[in-house]
Amino acid sequence: MLVKLTKLQRLALKRVFDRGPVYPEFGDKTKPYSYKEFRRCVQPTFCMDDAVIVRWCGMWLAIEQDGYVHT
Repeated sequence: MLVKLTKLQRLALKRVFDRGPVYPEFGDKTKPYSYKEFRRCVQPTFCMDDAVIVRWCGMWLAIEQDGYVHT
């Protein structure tokens, strides 16, 4: 199930994905994620004003509703 994102969050997520290949932490580490696979990794948050989080390069990135990305 995909988490609902704002347009600005979708654009920010695409910018994160475009930084370089994203590999799964478990399983086949020789094949990078496609954008759709990476998009499925997005998780909702609680008490963070509808921000979402995604695992990227060993850290969690939060993406706010306005597209601001931070760790």
